[in-house]
Amino acid sequence: MGLLKVAVGDGVLTFLWVICASSLGAVTSVIAKAIGVKGIASMFITISLVFVLLFVFGMIADALGGASFNPTGTAAFYAVGLGGDSLVSAAVRLPAQAVGAVFGAFAILELMPREYKYMLGGPSLRVDMHTGAIVEGVLTFTSTIAVLYVILRGPNSVLMKNAMLSTSIVTLVTVGGGYTGPSMNPANAFGWAYVYNRHNTWEHFYVYWIGPFIGAISSGWAFRIVFPPPSKQKSA
Repeated sequence: MGLLKVAVGDGVLTFLWVICASSLGAVTSVIAKAIGVKGIASMFITISLVFVLLFVFGMIADALGGASFNPTGTAAFYAVGLGGDSLVSAAVRLPAQAVGAVFGAFAILELMPREYKYMLGGPSLRVDMHTGAIVEGVLTFTSTIAVLYVILRGPNSVLMKNAMLSTSIVTLVTVGGGYTGPSMNPANAFGWAYVYNRHNTWEHFYVYWIGPFIGAISSGWAFRIVFPPPSKQKSA
């Protein structure tokens, strides 16, 4: 029952995240036009929105018993040696996140005003398949290292943590925009791929699943090497 509850929480949180994250472009555009901001200055609006999302979703995740909307995060913390997940729990939680993402993608397509629908669609491959997989792996490695450092070694202030995370996320999304979208989240990528019937292709699996998971697990191992856990003292 406990694992089922966590899986349901994962599905709900991923559903909400896909709706909110997919709306960032439209909301940024509306705010930028309202205050007369153009170009790179609008990036600070997006960072501020992501900051708010991370803060709110952190509280929702805690309320749902430690739910997650990104399976690579679970994999990374497992590689570090933290968290109570196993292969069995991952096998249950990952499909729940994928299903939540599918419903989230369909929901935002229905809810988004017509004039902003062109901003939806999720990540899409703009380079060859092998380059895409490498880019997703490198971006996920980098983003996960940032997450691990900020959460485990960063400042105690939740506001500072979210500010650092939101800045790094938006920066990496901007860097990877011309390559893979990017996603750095297999569940989110699956949701949009399912909408457009691309979820059962080797290209999708290779670029948006294998690449990110290799990046996330590698980042967990690398973090553990650089910041090894304290050794347990033997009792006398």
